[in-house]
Amino acid sequence: MMGPAAMLLLLLLLFPVASAAGSRTLVFILAGQSNMGGRGGATNGTWDGVVPPQCAPSPRILRLSPALRWEEAREPLHAGIDLHNVLGVGPGMPFAHAVLHSHVLPPDTVVGLVPCAQGATPIANWSRGTELYERMLTRTRAALAECGGQGKLAALLWYQGEADTIRREDAELYTGRMETFVRDVRRDLAMPDLLVIQVGLATGQGKFIKLVREAQKGVKLPNVKYVDAKGLPIANDYTHLTTPAQVQLGKMLAKSYLATL
Repeated sequence: MMGPAAMLLLLLLLFPVASAAGSRTLVFILAGQSNMGGRGGATNGTWDGVVPPQCAPSPRILRLSPALRWEEAREPLHAGIDLHNVLGVGPGMPFAHAVLHSHVLPPDTVVGLVPCAQGATPIANWSRGTELYERMLTRTRAALAECGGQGKLAALLWYQGEADTIRREDAELYTGRMETFVRDVRRDLAMPDLLVIQVGLATGQGKFIKLVREAQKGVKLPNVKYVDAKGLPIANDYTHLTTPAQVQLGKMLAKSYLATL
């Protein structure tokens, strides 16, 4: 007959992810378009499969699966989420590693990543009531519910805007649309002070990159931070960050987040 202690040990061995998600879990939303979805090493039609140490799996880094369950995170992080695209390395995994290795957080902290990005999407496709917006809210709420009351929504990481560089009108409207998006997310998640870290564009799909970058910097809402990707290495498609660039961006996002603690 198995005693209570032995039974508990068996359950922990059988369900390690569930037990980890019940620890102190910091939940981060990853949203935007392709550079958040991850194209590192995947710009030539297939992913090269290279996973740097800063992107390696860890039992303390989870991702919310397409089926809305926590699982151990691994690259490509947006598999099954950023649909109809060849996926590679993004900033999420190096961000999580950098946060955990900072020694700022308690040693039992778990990072839960909620991938929501979709390639080639303008910010209008993320407005309240759209499919992408509602999917993001559904996945975020499911992530918190899966934490069993031990999770905290720590931040929304946002890398988007390349698609808004095509038309001048979209570029000029970007500041207002971004501010509306942030207000809507905060209201719908009942978190009026939710931290949002947006990435300044490194590239664009059109010629109005400078206008969108200025619009991003023009967002004046409280608790919205800005991390600039300009200058990071770009792949040979002139649009997507390389794998080393994604690793660097993840570290930059982590530094921005940790500075708020």
